Amino acid sequence: MNASGDSGIGAMILAAGRGERMRPLSDETPKPLLVAGGKPLIVRQIERLREAGIRRIVINASHLAQRLQDALGDGAALGVSIGWSIEPEPLETAGGIATAFPLLQGPVIVVVSGDILTEFDYASLLPRAARMASVRDAPRVHLVMVPNPPYHPTGDFVLHEGTIRRHGPARVTFGNIALYDASLFAELPRGTKLKLLPLFERWIDAGIVSGELYAGRWSNVGTPEDLAALDHELRTQVLTAGMAAAL
Repeated sequence: MNASGDSGIGAMILAAGRGERMRPLSDETPKPLLVAGGKPLIVRQIERLREAGIRRIVINASHLAQRLQDALGDGAALGVSIGWSIEPEPLETAGGIATAFPLLQGPVIVVVSGDILTEFDYASLLPRAARMASVRDAPRVHLVMVPNPPYHPTGDFVLHEGTIRRHGPARVTFGNIALYDASLFAELPRGTKLKLLPLFERWIDAGIVSGELYAGRWSNVGTPEDLAALDHELRTQVLTAGMAAAL
């Protein structure tokens, strides 16, 4: 990290989805701008990235994109620099990253979803990013996995001694937090819908994907009921903390 507190790596926040399961709330508000505990979900992500020294951020947007841009602007008010990749229609995850590639900062990028809430320490990825950028045989993808949530009991991949495998027992769930060698997206077409799963499978088979299990706080806020429960939890925490401080 340099003297200004900037880690030197960039991030991308995925925010282009329509949030179908979050309707009707997402009909008029982009899902990442929905508020829990008095603060939009995407602002919580930006703040945690900033705290880790990751201050150069690209956000892709499609559904109600102008609302997101109006709310976040260039990021200066949040202590970061935001570049925008606007998609006329959502391009799926890999398509969104590939289309934003010309805006991405640095050889290694952190990519996170704008609609998860987590206390994962993004600064813990910085040593891995440095190794990915400088060591020839280092993994080119690093996935943060989480214990399987109730809505996804079968998980996504197997995590074995720091390596991601496609098949086997004790599968865990991809937590929508990843570190990538940005060059993996350099040759992919821009402006084209591309799913990430086929790329994951190809990269895993090539042996270039590492992983870790994060068992701390992590929520994929998918439905209005999820949002209401999270909002209640966060507001209760603030109230409890305030009462404790007053004693």
